[in-house]
Amino acid sequence: MPSPNDHHDPATAGPGPSRQAGNGSCLRPSHREVPTEATLDLLSTLSSVQETAYLWDVAAGRIEWERNAAEVLGMRTIGELVTAENFHTHIAPEHVQRRHDAIARAPAESGSDGARYRVQYRFTPQGHRNDASLWLEDHGRAWFDGTGHLVRARGVIRVINDRYIEEQELLHRSDHDELTGQLNRARLLDALGTVITRSRHFGRRCAFLMIAIDNLAVTNETFGFDVGDELIGDTARVIRSRLRSGDTMGRYSSNKFGIILNECGPGSMRVAAERFIKAVREATIETSACPLSASVSVGAVMLPDHADTTHEAISRSLDALDRARRGRSDGFASFEKSLMRESVRRRNITIADEVIAALSERRMLIVLQPIVSMKTRKPDLYECLLRMERADGTLVRAGEFIPVAEQLGLSRLIDRRTLELAIDVLVKFPEIRLSLNVSGLTVSDHEWLVALHKLTGGRRSITERLVVEITETAAIHDLDLSINFVDTLKEIGCKVAIDDFGAGYTSFKNLKMLNVDMVKIDGIFVENLLEEPTNRVFIKALAEIAQTFGLDTVAEWVGDEETARICAECGISHMQGFLFGQPMLASELDQAPDAETACAS
Repeated sequence: MPSPNDHHDPATAGPGPSRQAGNGSCLRPSHREVPTEATLDLLSTLSSVQETAYLWDVAAGRIEWERNAAEVLGMRTIGELVTAENFHTHIAPEHVQRRHDAIARAPAESGSDGARYRVQYRFTPQGHRNDASLWLEDHGRAWFDGTGHLVRARGVIRVINDRYIEEQELLHRSDHDELTGQLNRARLLDALGTVITRSRHFGRRCAFLMIAIDNLAVTNETFGFDVGDELIGDTARVIRSRLRSGDTMGRYSSNKFGIILNECGPGSMRVAAERFIKAVREATIETSACPLSASVSVGAVMLPDHADTTHEAISRSLDALDRARRGRSDGFASFEKSLMRESVRRRNITIADEVIAALSERRMLIVLQPIVSMKTRKPDLYECLLRMERADGTLVRAGEFIPVAEQLGLSRLIDRRTLELAIDVLVKFPEIRLSLNVSGLTVSDHEWLVALHKLTGGRRSITERLVVEITETAAIHDLDLSINFVDTLKEIGCKVAIDDFGAGYTSFKNLKMLNVDMVKIDGIFVENLLEEPTNRVFIKALAEIAQTFGLDTVAEWVGDEETARICAECGISHMQGFLFGQPMLASELDQAPDAETACAS
């Protein structure tokens, strides 16, 4: 095996301790420099400093080792490491990718001496089910073919357990979460990816558990985040104390931990989960505030049976965790394949792709539906309803993509595009009034308000013709935030409506605090007004209270004259529904018979 100082051509240099003087080796001096009997014992020198060397033929998947490798690395025989595959199984799962990247991405250098690399990692001579491990420093040179693929590497491995303490501490900090002492998210995902690859290759089943501390928000709100951190740290230590040797634990997010269980079947997976749940439930967490108790929920997935990639393992364990937290059993659920759920997931992905493409290609449109005055039966304003135009020209109603878009965090982008379209209409038609829906996220989006100011230029001749609708559930979710949002809109001239009123059962006190101008009654109370007498009572009571507060009222989903008559008798001031017109494109406003009446009141 070439030594670190051997300058032989890397293509011809072979392993082995013996070298001939005069062939470029500096391992053995010439006879003129020292006596023959004083020859250097290379193997003894390497062993004394706990170093060994290797030559890795990547294409063949084999590693040739110096004869002291078994002694240095703590192996029974070096035959256990003659293949790269076997060697990698002894590297800690969270460090396999690190070593691969360090060698495969070694910076290219001029000449034929290869690219230098250096990396440190944890090595387990007896396998991952044994606690014994070594810290190794691996450095050498790598060679690549014309396409940039690694073909061979030649290096030296040194045991650094008793050396470079500072480097080890730095390495530990880069791998571990400061609060809990467990692997951080990046290293946890690295380890998970390695374990999935190994389990698929060797046919050994493993499991991944996602464990969440229940109701951490309550602790944070009651005692403060410092005590919440203490609860997280101590809960992690309780769980860690119940791990088997060789299993891996890391912190995935604020209150979630990921655990990799090696060589584990479905039955053992459940037993392990119940062990963690029981241990946390029975533990008393001593905090600076007072002793606390905690509980956890566990979502689990079998590897590679139900997850073939890191992304799938995380996604499906979170899916199982969500079911565990909704259930009333013992806080445990394992992932189960569901054709219906997979179909919904694929559909959601398709919808998300379509929404993003429509936004970037400006294929989002608005159609306008009249909101008529009960007195005149003519449009007083129009509601902007969103449509997505597919690449083939067909239009998709908002109800088919907005719920998915909101789940995936796309609603802010949609709201900003809808705002642009609405302002375009207001500018083109100076006499028209519009109402515009915004999502719950936009209530907290300062940039949306900035965009409104920029698009209107601060002209009240535009803002005073715009009614912004927020849903009742969004408004009461964070009342203080909603009040600030409404106040800001009214300061710049807009009016505000509460949409879907009745769905969230807010109090009229909150309604008054919001200082809105209009209440839109949830269509579910209007649609079946003829069959549900109690709905008439609700609508009449709402109309009377709204009149007391000086608010306009809108009955949605009015589809026939009898429903319109009842709404009028109840005192509703405005109506909206197919009885008064189908939604139309803004370009069709010029042809609308009542367009000229849709002016500011």
